[in-house]
Amino acid sequence: MSDDVLNRLVAIITANPHSADSLSLYALVSTLRMEKTGYLYTLRKLRDLDNEHRQLAYELMELMAQNGNEGDAWEAALEAMDAAVRQGSL
Repeated sequence: MSDDVLNRLVAIITANPHSADSLSLYALVSTLRMEKTGYLYTLRKLRDLDNEHRQLAYELMELMAQNGNEGDAWEAALEAMDAAVRQGSL
């Protein structure tokens, strides 16, 4: 599950890194990096996502619940998303 979710997420963000949906998903992923802060994410932002991206957000939360927000695949996905958002695209 984790590779599929992460691959879809990276594809969405790299395709259009500055779209509202990409930035909302990126914000969610950014909070899933920080367990010590309690994964703070404004759930109201889920309303702004279209259905497909909202479902992906739910899958990301499930991934975190299964401790999938760590390891090599997670780190590689974070690096790709960080680069896309910083550079505008890959």
